[in-house]
Amino acid sequence: MSGEKKCALALGLIFTLIGIAGFIPDLVSLPTTALEGAAPITADQIPATVGPNYAAAYLRGFGYLFGLFPTNLLHNITHLAVGLFGLYSATGDRGAFNYNRFFAISYLLLAVLGLVPLANTLFGIMPIFGNNVWLNAVTGAIAAYYAFVAHKGTEEMTAI
Repeated sequence: MSGEKKCALALGLIFTLIGIAGFIPDLVSLPTTALEGAAPITADQIPATVGPNYAAAYLRGFGYLFGLFPTNLLHNITHLAVGLFGLYSATGDRGAFNYNRFFAISYLLLAVLGLVPLANTLFGIMPIFGNNVWLNAVTGAIAAYYAFVAHKGTEEMTAI
């Protein structure tokens, strides 16, 4: 199995598992209240104690995966789709090569956008700030290596 296929397979597995994990309530922490050091709120406390902003966030599926990575419903669906696409792409050389290029460009761009205050929620669609920045940067850099550096010796891939 080529390095490009292994990379696509590994990224596919990682992001499929992250996407699935985002749908498991016990793995997603709700945001804490505005008070520093407050305990995470539970679903039955949302309307009464924290007001409409946190209630709306909860209803959109916002939380912290493993208590570290900000996520929401669309973010989980995106991770699942990117992961499944990686698993499928790992079945062929050309698919793995294209997947790694797509992934590298997309995720490195997301890492940069996550650092920009006006764009770090992908313009209000999904959170790409906090720990998501380094996750996107590291996985994007790994994909970039296999898409732009490691494949240089393979002549048939350069025509794509």
